Amino acid sequence: MKVSVFMKLVEIQTKIASLFPFLLGVLFSAYYFSEFNFWNTLLFFVAMILFDMTTTAINNLMDFQKAKDKTYQQNVNIIGRTGLSEKKVIRLIFIMLGLSIVLGLILVYRTTFLLLAIGVVCFAIGIFYTFGPIPISRTPLGEILSGLTMGFGIFFIAVLINDSDGSLIRLAFEGPEFLLTGNLQAIFSVFLVSLPTVFLISNIMLANNTCDLEEDIVNNRFTLPFYIGKERAVLLFNLLMYLSYVIIALSVVLGYLHPLMLAVFITFPLIKKNLNAYNQKQIKTETFVVAIKNVVLFSSVEVGLLALSLFFV
Repeated sequence: MKVSVFMKLVEIQTKIASLFPFLLGVLFSAYYFSEFNFWNTLLFFVAMILFDMTTTAINNLMDFQKAKDKTYQQNVNIIGRTGLSEKKVIRLIFIMLGLSIVLGLILVYRTTFLLLAIGVVCFAIGIFYTFGPIPISRTPLGEILSGLTMGFGIFFIAVLINDSDGSLIRLAFEGPEFLLTGNLQAIFSVFLVSLPTVFLISNIMLANNTCDLEEDIVNNRFTLPFYIGKERAVLLFNLLMYLSYVIIALSVVLGYLHPLMLAVFITFPLIKKNLNAYNQKQIKTETFVVAIKNVVLFSSVEVGLLALSLFFV
């Protein structure tokens, strides 16, 4: 398989959706908890990217196999368009999945057994998001679970693997007994600060499903826009974007983020311009990119400001 074809199969350009919650989680751990472990962070990053590529490859394989529209199957789907062997794709999926599992187990050994439970849940959601008789991506739960799993799940794990003293959450074993302890305020701070990323990632799926609504119905994909209607889906897209700013301001007020983070509001004029373009028409080839632009713009500034905040700790 050519590298260029592989990159298209795993849609490497979409991995930015995993990168931002990872970077924000690592930076928030360093800022709020004063914790950073290079090797744990590196292991998690590689495992995360491998698993993200795995789920994307599974998604493309499932779309190819389940497509009712033969034109879509042969001319749009990457597998049909490039003439990839399904067996080769399946083999690649198992290789990437296996590597991500091995790296994940090494990380569990280096950190906490609790990570194994969290990892199993994230792996299950990631795999069944696109695999099975009724994949999650084909249901109205797609936006919610993609946002929570990537936006909060990756963010939380990025903090957890850097938590050397168990100040966030801890699982201890003493013979046949175990003790689970945690700090509710610390966990809440992680959840709240991760919410803008949850909303932005959910918006990627929401915009995708809104633009593909008619095509999805033909291919038996009954997503959230199908149930709430295109007009409400567009309103929700806007609401989640605006709420991201509200959450940043609230996090500053509560002391979880440095006041410097309020500078993220400088992105508002451009975000508003993007939203106006999307509100006028929801066409995959023309305005879906708005969701990506919003993620890149908002989260890039958020990452930069959080990095700068480390100098004020």
